[in-house]
Amino acid sequence: MSEVPGSVDDVVALLKAGEYVPDRSLATVLYLALALGRPLFLEGEAGVGKTEVAKVLASQLGRRLIRLQCYEGLDVSSAVYEWNVARQLVEIRLAEAADDDTSRDQLAADLYDDRFLIKRPILEALEPHVEGPPVLLIDELDRTDEPFEAYLLEVLSDFQVTIPELGTIHADARPIVIITSNRTREVHDALKRRCLYHWVDYPSAQREMDILRPRLPGADERLAWQVVEFVQALREKELFKSPGVAETIDWTQALLALDATAIESGVVDATLGVVLKYQDDIEAIRGEVADALIKKITEAAH
Repeated sequence: MSEVPGSVDDVVALLKAGEYVPDRSLATVLYLALALGRPLFLEGEAGVGKTEVAKVLASQLGRRLIRLQCYEGLDVSSAVYEWNVARQLVEIRLAEAADDDTSRDQLAADLYDDRFLIKRPILEALEPHVEGPPVLLIDELDRTDEPFEAYLLEVLSDFQVTIPELGTIHADARPIVIITSNRTREVHDALKRRCLYHWVDYPSAQREMDILRPRLPGADERLAWQVVEFVQALREKELFKSPGVAETIDWTQALLALDATAIESGVVDATLGVVLKYQDDIEAIRGEVADALIKKITEAAH
């Protein structure tokens, strides 16, 4: 287990050691979240590296990563805890078979204890861990419903959950909490106030290259730059979904698999489905628009 970074520069070094290249503002807010023990709310377009922050942080600190993937209809039984009803029923049948008043009296006291409690990600994150407080990733919170957001208020402000049958369970050591949102809807202000906030934007061309190099060390420098510049140009177009950094990496990998040494019209048109995920976007770029972008990038290189 590594110590929590003691400065913004240490955070930058920590993330870079995990092949994540942060900008200074992200490193600063992450340092503050760690230093102050506050949850960090990361918002931004899909594919810009929000989830990766939690993964790299857990890996580099030697902490356990506990991930709660959000979805519509997520509730307490899936996110926090539920009772093992099947096992409870077995205990009841055994007590009935014993036909012993003492066993039945004891059953009433024991039926709701840890033996029958199924712990879900949030409750797991509040428990002690040998390697230190875990990293709790609440991923894509905007996919959930408002009632679940309301439930999280107690967790994020007091780092505790209340189970009616057992009482309040409080974390001895606060987990590192990273919350992400793709902003498909607005998350309530009451939840955001309990967190430090940061908008994760698309990277500049230079930073995107810095991200790409350690991920694909064997990539031709010219090809990598062309891919980055092409993707940067795509983000300036009116698309339904602009490509993120993940798509830049995937596209470069695809071109390398095809033994491409430069982006050319035919190979770009054939592989646009790697970088663009909607048919309308592909049709809008394929052909003349792609050719014009290739020409512009090629000419700029000379």
